[in-house]
Amino acid sequence: MSIMTVQMHGKQPKIGEIHLKPEETPYQQVGVDTARGAYSLRGLLGWVQQTRQFSKNYPLKLDIGFFANLIDLGNGQSLAISTDGVGTKILIAEMMDKYDTIGIDCIAMNAGDVLCTGAKPVTLVDYLAVEQPDERLLEEIGKGLYQWAKESDITISGGELAQLPDMIKGYRKEKGFDLVGTCVGLVDSDKIITGRNLAPGDEIIGLKSSGIHSNGLTLARKILLKNGTQSLNTRVEELGCTLGEELLRPTRIYVKPILQMIETGLPLKGLAHITGDGLLNILRWDREGGYEIDFLPEPHPIFSLIQSIGNVEPAEMFRVFNMGIGFCVTVDPSYSDRVIQIAKDHQIPAHRIGRVLDSPERSIHLKPVGLMGKGDRFFKAD
Repeated sequence: MSIMTVQMHGKQPKIGEIHLKPEETPYQQVGVDTARGAYSLRGLLGWVQQTRQFSKNYPLKLDIGFFANLIDLGNGQSLAISTDGVGTKILIAEMMDKYDTIGIDCIAMNAGDVLCTGAKPVTLVDYLAVEQPDERLLEEIGKGLYQWAKESDITISGGELAQLPDMIKGYRKEKGFDLVGTCVGLVDSDKIITGRNLAPGDEIIGLKSSGIHSNGLTLARKILLKNGTQSLNTRVEELGCTLGEELLRPTRIYVKPILQMIETGLPLKGLAHITGDGLLNILRWDREGGYEIDFLPEPHPIFSLIQSIGNVEPAEMFRVFNMGIGFCVTVDPSYSDRVIQIAKDHQIPAHRIGRVLDSPERSIHLKPVGLMGKGDRFFKAD
């Protein structure tokens, strides 16, 4: 992600519970305060924004805050660039001593953001910081990177391995690591997609996520796990697998269906990668105005499990998690069926979930759950 700024049915495992102070959100209670993070960024961004003036020959085309930024290369081409990590999903991998899917998450998080500009992801570089170099760990990470680089038709053009025993501490002794990637892509400058051309009545198509993806794992872990790794091996009937397998399920990659939509000439107007902040990511589109979501498919059972055990309010669930929608595409209604069919051809369920409104307020109304989103929060709709 770029800088910026349900109830359970059937048997339920006794996994754990957190207790909230009335004034705190669940995410704040477990140590992640996104509002404080955004506030604290002001000083950093004040300096970063001033660097725009330093490259006269290759100017930036977007403000900071979109999914990726674009560098004008001249000759009608722009370079898209974005960077992201995998977050505390890494701790689940360490707890399970299983590392062959984390590379998939790294590519998915970065390539998905580059896609949102209409660019074709071209290559990725990775930064891997380790407590101690471990041959099996590194090879398994490499397998995941390879598998989905192949799936996405991108190269991995380099990277950096840093040994930081005084800084990196993991769940298992000498197995601590962090993985971050930077992805670049190319797009014709006259085909950049930012949401600037959205019009009232355009339809929002939601592509299904594969599960929790790589956001909100701190909250999920603190709610679902108790006293270490014991519960990761718990098979949960509603999930159809163990809790650890579900939490480690790889992030879905949307590169091929989105590029097919672009390359076959569909006039896509807005693309949104639904990561941290959930459907609030739609508000990143370059448009002053509102959106209405009037249909939401049933979320994956993992979200119901988190909400039920943690007693988490819907507003917080939809702010922290993707809640079943991993990517959004907005088009004129006459093209909606084709978008849905292309997603289906790639085995990704897709639905019409909402529309662009004729309203001046930058907001998103989730009608099925009675929530209104503004800024970085959801509230109960009036």
